[in-house]
Amino acid sequence: MRREQVLNRNALMGTEVQGKTIGIVGLGNVGRRIAELCKGLLGMTVLAYDPYLTATEMAARGGAKVELDELLRRSDYVSISCPLTKESRGMIGAREFALMQRHSYFITTARGFIHDESALFEALRNKSIAGAGLDVWAKEPPPPDHPLLQFDNVLASPHTAGVTKEARANMGKIAAEQLLDALDGKRPPRLINPEAWPRYAARFERAFGFAPA
Repeated sequence: MRREQVLNRNALMGTEVQGKTIGIVGLGNVGRRIAELCKGLLGMTVLAYDPYLTATEMAARGGAKVELDELLRRSDYVSISCPLTKESRGMIGAREFALMQRHSYFITTARGFIHDESALFEALRNKSIAGAGLDVWAKEPPPPDHPLLQFDNVLASPHTAGVTKEARANMGKIAAEQLLDALDGKRPPRLINPEAWPRYAARFERAFGFAPA
């Protein structure tokens, strides 16, 4: 509207999400919130892939547990919200994009390197998928001549999905609470490396004379 005086609104026609299927990869704190919004507010069917949660746990978080391939085949929207780990690095590549439907959209607010940017470029160029929404990149911020920025059907942002005043305040608050819990002999709820907890608990007991809860 800022550039042109005459617009054909039919050329900008979109699709509604109500009744559509979203597949969420990673049903942690972020994925659970996406599921809640999509299922309750938007009336979408929610599929989810998370190898660390049981079907019962995932149902409680609003998603039906499926394997990754099934999620890709059935979803109108694929949303990535898992952390970048050894297991998830390169998880979405040419094979996975080929499983998606031609009318489906790929969305990631997770981390770069979980999806293969070159494979996504090919999927968009070949019109194997309908479009993408990208908040994370292999190099941040991406250069202006990044190949994925040349597509009209790519919505891009420079890793700003969680950048709000409230989020920054909560990050500091949560970090302080985690530290206080650890010093008070409590197991913090957001451990990044839970496999280290037994060793920490043993050291804590030797130092303070009682085992952390």
